[in-house]
Amino acid sequence: MKVIIRNVLLFGLILLFVSACSSDEGESASGDSSNDEGKKLELDMSVTTSESSTWYIAAEKLAEDVEEETDGRITIEVFPNEQLSGGDSGKTVELLSKGKIDLTFNSTIIYSILDERFGVASAPFLFSNFEEVDQVFNGEGGEALNEILREKGVEPFGYGENGFRQVTNSVHEIKNPEDVKGLKIRIPGITMYTDLWRELGSDPSTMTFSEVFTALQQNTIDGQENPIDVIYSSKLDEVQDYISMWNYSYDPLVLGMNKELFDSLSDEDQEMFQRLGKEAADYQVELAREKEAEQIKELEERGMTFYYPTEEEIEAFRETVQPVYDKYESIWGKELLEAFQP
Repeated sequence: MKVIIRNVLLFGLILLFVSACSSDEGESASGDSSNDEGKKLELDMSVTTSESSTWYIAAEKLAEDVEEETDGRITIEVFPNEQLSGGDSGKTVELLSKGKIDLTFNSTIIYSILDERFGVASAPFLFSNFEEVDQVFNGEGGEALNEILREKGVEPFGYGENGFRQVTNSVHEIKNPEDVKGLKIRIPGITMYTDLWRELGSDPSTMTFSEVFTALQQNTIDGQENPIDVIYSSKLDEVQDYISMWNYSYDPLVLGMNKELFDSLSDEDQEMFQRLGKEAADYQVELAREKEAEQIKELEERGMTFYYPTEEEIEAFRETVQPVYDKYESIWGKELLEAFQP
């Protein structure tokens, strides 16, 4: 009887050992449990703008494409107007880098809060046209920004476009630096822009954009600068007469995912997000450029006076703001700045 009991106990121990080994092998094969094959993922994505924007439309495209390709295993809920951060874009990119938000579509101007090197993408009069933009962002410039994004905990999938920032005002046409002097201009709350507009001789103000229309209406400020889509959608033509199409600063968007989350995904899911994310970003750029052409035509029909500076006039602006490059080259880094020069 003792022999039988001993054999039963020995057999039980063998079974436990085999089971433990199988369990260890299974865990090793699958890696992180969050990346188990077939595990459902419900992700959140924050977008700065409203549901009618090209940003949101592209984000929805990504969500739909991912859900379709994974048969519903991975879903993305898109939140407009920075709802996940109480409307604060700066907080959004911070939450993304910390893994509190999964994906976002944000301007590199906002990313400057994390690292001033992102400001190089919007350096004054760096690009003349979209061809130069595409050349840089599809080349060394885009790759250089990708590395900085990864340093900050963000995996980039592609670059969208808020567009070239143009200047409007209600005083006179802006053709040369002299025309800017003394004007009260609302600008984004980024130090580089403050330095830039002071070099131009204006009186820059960094009020929140929600206050801009009323400030223009009451002549508290003379003008503001923004891409065409913002000027159009905010109906600034009702309180501004002149617009100069000087392409003084480019405003790119980053479609990115928290890097720790990305690294936890399987190789197949990583490839899918990189591919579909790039497609969504490219789609947004295409939509934005088509929309801008239509909006310019409408603004002209509404009575805004458009001025397109000559190359000689643009060169005068470049010379005036050269001190900005002298100051920020050490912040951006010489190699990074060279990577962004067409």
